[in-house]
Amino acid sequence: MIMVQPLFTAEQVREIDRQAIQTLSITGYDLMQRAGLVLFEQLKQVSAHKEAVHIFCGAGNNAGDGYVLAKLLLESGITPHVYALSVGADLTGDALSAFKAYSQLGSVNNVLPTELSSGVIVDALIGTGLNKPLMGAYLDAVKLINRAQLTTLAVDIPSGLNADTGYVQDDAVRADKTVSFIGLKRGLYTADGPSYSGKIMLDDLSVPQSLFAIQPVETEMLSLAELKKNHQPREKNSHKGDFGHALMVGGDHGFSGAIRLAGEAALRAGAGLVSIATRKEHAAFISVARAELMSHGISGRADFKKLATWSTVLAVGPGLGQTPWAYELFEVALDLNKPMVVDADGLNLLAKEPRKNNSWVLTPHPAEAARLLACTTQQVQCDRFAAVKQLQQQYGGVVVLKGSGSLICGGGNVYVCAAGNPGMASGGMGDVLTGIIAALLAQGSSLIEAAKLGVMVHSVAADRAIASGEKGLLASDLMPYIKELMNEY
Repeated sequence: MIMVQPLFTAEQVREIDRQAIQTLSITGYDLMQRAGLVLFEQLKQVSAHKEAVHIFCGAGNNAGDGYVLAKLLLESGITPHVYALSVGADLTGDALSAFKAYSQLGSVNNVLPTELSSGVIVDALIGTGLNKPLMGAYLDAVKLINRAQLTTLAVDIPSGLNADTGYVQDDAVRADKTVSFIGLKRGLYTADGPSYSGKIMLDDLSVPQSLFAIQPVETEMLSLAELKKNHQPREKNSHKGDFGHALMVGGDHGFSGAIRLAGEAALRAGAGLVSIATRKEHAAFISVARAELMSHGISGRADFKKLATWSTVLAVGPGLGQTPWAYELFEVALDLNKPMVVDADGLNLLAKEPRKNNSWVLTPHPAEAARLLACTTQQVQCDRFAAVKQLQQQYGGVVVLKGSGSLICGGGNVYVCAAGNPGMASGGMGDVLTGIIAALLAQGSSLIEAAKLGVMVHSVAADRAIASGEKGLLASDLMPYIKELMNEY
């Protein structure tokens, strides 16, 4: 079992906050003071001495954290520029207390500046309290912050980013660093979250771990370190039959490269044998390009069924197409009742005739997920957590919803992969992932473990492959790093 880091919804963190106040004999204002001190220390790491500090404060506890920080800056000899979007009756509770404490020493600006040309920005506008689209002065403040392009520190979560989904509806603060309090919010790690959060730092504000255990863990972040612990070396007397036979199905006219990439990835991820079922015109080319792949030209149902009988696991979809040939192979694959990875055109065929199967791993990108759910891509991206759960409930097995912060669901918790980079937005990357997961299934991993390990190996391999930059990253560039990762223990 891979150990993982729990991720929380905004409400779960608020409940932990409430429990801390009730059981530890502390006040919400005490926690706010702790948060302000953490921000003060973090700010020193990102700003030069005596550099101008611009703090944007809203109305809730996020603003209160900002006012505590402002007071600490004043006491240290730095006069911050504090822009208050809400004052008077709009401020209540601990946020009002923090505002009053700061106001005894410093002043606030109730009018936003036209531009900011220097200094460091602190976003204490909204935090996890976002429950409607940004508008008015708040939207103006976010646009001003982003337009300035100054080093920006977000308090808890960038304002405008949904803490639960990672979705940005209108605009959000693009932070260089986000200091998250008590627990990591799951929206930081998927959809728009990684683009807006910058480097993420967590401080639990000395809340004891026993209080975290009260909250049910529903979302978890995968860890490469734990992955390495659970991947064991091979026995000395191993033979290729011990590591399974993966059959890759696809490569219609014009798409032979897709199935070849999937096959080579399966080899690099440790499958004992890898066969290719493809168009007859492509078989020889694939064998020449990678001699270790056993490539077979398939005319139709009979050819394929005979070949597939000897396989341990199937991977259906890379370059498959949606022709009668493709549909025939897909139907045979389903009838074999073997563990299967379904990607690309395999998913498109499935969307046309939906069915449920508890023996497969589906790996849709957002557009494919939208076709499977008969909705729009935007609806998928608005709440990727809901989408991956709905896909799993409707289609069974394990679902990997690809994209920034890939999500994995096998009917229980949702797992988040925080690795990966924008260079992966290129043709063939999904084919490589299909091959890796198929190889892990062939070697005996369960569906959920193969999906988790596969996604992590794929993403970390891509991160290692961008030493010279993200642009121009090829799917084939991942191959040596896949092998490297599979041999780290």
